Amino acid sequence: MMNDHPKSASWEMDRLATLRRYDILDTPPENAFDRITSLATRIFQIPYAVISLIDDDRIWFKSKAGLSVPEVLREPGLCASVIDQDGVYLVESARTDARSQRNSLVTAEFGLQFYAGAPLTTHEGFRLGSMCIFDQKPRTFDPSQSAMLADLAAIVMDELELRLASKRVIESLTHLRLEQAKVEKLEKVVTICAWSKKVRHQGQWIRFEDFLVESLGVKLTHGITDEIAQQLLREAGLSVETVSQ
Repeated sequence: MMNDHPKSASWEMDRLATLRRYDILDTPPENAFDRITSLATRIFQIPYAVISLIDDDRIWFKSKAGLSVPEVLREPGLCASVIDQDGVYLVESARTDARSQRNSLVTAEFGLQFYAGAPLTTHEGFRLGSMCIFDQKPRTFDPSQSAMLADLAAIVMDELELRLASKRVIESLTHLRLEQAKVEKLEKVVTICAWSKKVRHQGQWIRFEDFLVESLGVKLTHGITDEIAQQLLREAGLSVETVSQ
């Protein structure tokens, strides 16, 4: 896992590219994530729990318990601060904490006071967002509670990874079906030898007449075209009139 780091443009570009790879932004609610936020409110006996994802200019909520807004601006944002460090980001009393006094959820009517957020960290060490809880009154938060919140964040990441893996499996199966359809289409093509007029069927060259009978169930009778008949007569030095006589 990456250590605490200063903000850098290259790291942020890689982080955003990783977030895009999960194809999760602006997707509808999903029970797998809603169960986690609901569970968080019960574990910590707190009214608000959110799974947030940090986009380039906004904080988008994949799941939210107790909150109605779908997103907020990224700066200044408490969830955005979570991705700048490892471990739980904790604000026990926002009005007395200089880090949060500019946040709109703190200064506006909502009046946020307590905030705790654990980063959603990929295997490569990119922090995509946070599993966070908050309240409109100050709270204390001990190390065991921080550990439980970090565990919930890990479960969220497991769900994100599972979702991504399922998406890739579906894409692979779709690709296989398309390739199979191409093969089946090719199998319908009949290869005929230009010289012998034999047909390539099931790995063997067979007479065209045999192919029609065995594969298509066609009953054959033999005849001769007018063009061929006239050619044969000419080669024999005869004419149609002579034959008729």
